[in-house]
Amino acid sequence: MDSRNEARVSNHSEVLAEDERKKLPTNWEARKRQADWLIDDSKARAEAEAKGLDYNRVKLMKVSAAEADRFDKLKSKKKNADPGFSDYEAQTARQYNRLIKTMEPRDLVKYEEQKAQYGDAFYGGPNVVLQGMHKDSPGAIDKMVKDLEQQIDKRKKFSRRRTHNDDADIDYINEKNARFNKKLERFYGEHTAEIKQNLERGTAI
Repeated sequence: MDSRNEARVSNHSEVLAEDERKKLPTNWEARKRQADWLIDDSKARAEAEAKGLDYNRVKLMKVSAAEADRFDKLKSKKKNADPGFSDYEAQTARQYNRLIKTMEPRDLVKYEEQKAQYGDAFYGGPNVVLQGMHKDSPGAIDKMVKDLEQQIDKRKKFSRRRTHNDDADIDYINEKNARFNKKLERFYGEHTAEIKQNLERGTAI
């Protein structure tokens, strides 16, 4: 067979192979790589178990420090530290954890003294009246007041709703249009100020 026929046959086989590849799903190569990895992983696990070794430890021995660091960084990026509001129970838990961070460590000597002083009433119960048994120190009261004032100040600074200006010109038909107009004004306001003034005066050409 001469070289021309060989080239024709190899070209035809390449065309057929490419046509077969086109018929496969778009993620076929990734799925094949994953399947191969799973097969190799199960084989290595079986070999390690046959030798009586912990496969997870064996696998980690082959991972370099740089790769481990890269995996940790990827995991920390994926993990959202502040998921935001999910439900009221989670919100209460977040608020509680945030407040106890500011608390001073417990005075264990005072704790034991109070425990001895109150006896069984120290832990409370359904038939225990705690009213008048404990008196808060002035320092503790001042601290609570300061904390409440800080919370009030923080709430005052935080506001989702923008204040409405009654004196501003109404150039919108709904809230969405108002936001769009503000965006236009921010980007093109300096260029269109003269045209707007001419339109308001009625002198625009």
